[in-house]
Amino acid sequence: MFSPSQEDVRRFFCETFAKAREGKPLEAIEIIAARWMDEHPEYHADFADVDAALASMSTVDAGRTNPFLHLSMHLSISEQCSIDQPRGIRQAVELLTHKRNSLHLAHHEAMECLGKMLWESQQAGRPPDGDSYIACIQRHATKD
Repeated sequence: MFSPSQEDVRRFFCETFAKAREGKPLEAIEIIAARWMDEHPEYHADFADVDAALASMSTVDAGRTNPFLHLSMHLSISEQCSIDQPRGIRQAVELLTHKRNSLHLAHHEAMECLGKMLWESQQAGRPPDGDSYIACIQRHATKD
């Protein structure tokens, strides 16, 4: 299993951003990342400067979303849907996408569920509960 460091993640997004802007060929995962970066122009400055991105790893901006974590969650959900793992994630996200009429909005709601599942797993010291994750997304998709 691949477990990138915080530095690896930041370098990946910054390098992918630069390659995409320069029109260089991208790997499959970079294409997905670049598409999500295009959806978030508010983070472009963060991705444009790898040195600043690495220097700011230990700082937390209160009230501001971490762009690298945010994009990592988009990538995670995209990958989960591509392989339907946990089983049912693809259908749940598709249902939520249809309900919201936006894959982007659906991802943001799924991120809430993903974050909740991971937090609960860490707090309880047990593996992540994929069933509760899927159920959370389904609740978002069926509520008004």
